[in-house]
Amino acid sequence: MNWIHTIVQEKRPILALSPMADMTDSAFCQVVRKIGGVDIVFREMVSSEAIIRENQKTLGMTDFVEAERPIVQQIFGADPDTMARASAIVMEHTNPEGIDINMGCPVYKITSNFNGCALMKDPVLATNIVRAIKKEIGKTSLSVKIRLGWSDPDDFKTFIPVLEKAGVDLITIHGRTKAQGYTGVSDWERIRQAKEIATVPLLANGDIHEPWQVWKCLEKTKADGVLIARGALGNPWFFRQSKQIKQGKQVKFLLAERISVILEHARLHVENQTKIKAMSEKNKMSSITAEELEKNTITTFRKHLSWYFKSSRLHIEIPNIKEFRARLVRVQSIEELENILVELENTAFCLSS
Repeated sequence: MNWIHTIVQEKRPILALSPMADMTDSAFCQVVRKIGGVDIVFREMVSSEAIIRENQKTLGMTDFVEAERPIVQQIFGADPDTMARASAIVMEHTNPEGIDINMGCPVYKITSNFNGCALMKDPVLATNIVRAIKKEIGKTSLSVKIRLGWSDPDDFKTFIPVLEKAGVDLITIHGRTKAQGYTGVSDWERIRQAKEIATVPLLANGDIHEPWQVWKCLEKTKADGVLIARGALGNPWFFRQSKQIKQGKQVKFLLAERISVILEHARLHVENQTKIKAMSEKNKMSSITAEELEKNTITTFRKHLSWYFKSSRLHIEIPNIKEFRARLVRVQSIEELENILVELENTAFCLSS
C-alpha cells in the first residue's frame, strides 16, 4: 500500500508541502517535518535531462534524510524515455515514496521547452510520459501536478481522464491557467468540478495562504487534500497550526521559537548547500576556505529570511523592523545572523516588558 492509499483509507485529508524551486530543499523539508502536521513533502523539481546526464548538483538535490519520509520527488521534462530513465535513477539513488510529474509550471523558461504546463497542450505526449514512468517505477506512487489549462480554464475536464487512463495515482490541480500565471484568484469552484471528474485522489492548490484557509478550501472543493506552497514559506508551522485550528486549539506565535527554528533552518541550509556544492565543484572546493564557503551558502538563505520576517508572519510589532529586515537580507554568516536575531528578540522583549 502506498502513502496515498494509507492516508485516504484513514479518511482524513492529505496536508502536503508543495514542490517549490529553490525553496523546498532538504533543509526546509526537515524543518517542516520536525515541527509536524504535514503528511507528505514534495521536493523541488529537478530536470530529467540533467539527471540522465549524471549532473552531480542535480542528483544532489534529490538527496534527503530519513526524517523527511514519506517524500515525493518532482521531475520535469518532455521526452518519455528521458523522464522514465530519470525516474529510475532517482528511485535507485534515494528511493522516495513517490515520483511527481510537473505539468503545471507556467514559467517561460520551463514551458518554452515544452516542459511543465506546456504538456497540457499535448495529451498524447503527456500520456506517453505517464505510461513510460509508470512502467519504470512499478508500484511506487506516481502523481501529476497540473493547472486548469493552458489558456482555457476548462482544459482539465478532458485532461484529467487522460492522466487517469495512463495510470496516475494522484492529481494536484492549481486553480489558475498557465496564461494567468500567479495573477487573479485561484478558481476553487473549478477545482470542485475537477474533484467530481477525478476517480483518483485529488489535491487542491492555490491561494491557501493562511492555515485556516485549508478547511475553507476543502469545504468548497471537496478535494482529498491540499498542496501548500507559498503559505508555508516563512511559516513552517503552517501544517501544525492548521490542525490546531481544526481541533479548536489556540494557535500561539512565539518569537523565541521562531528565532530558534530560523537558526536551525539556516544551519541545515548551509550544511545541505555545502554538500551539493561539493558534489558539483570537487576540483574547486580545495581552494575555498570554510569562511568563504559559509558566505556563499548563507546568501542563498536570505530569500527564506525575507519570508520569515514578513509582517503577516510575525504577528508582533517590532520597533525598527524595516532596519532589521534590511540587515537580515545582507547577512554573510551564521554568526552574524545569530547576532541580529538576538538583538531583534531583545528589542521585542523590551517592548513587551
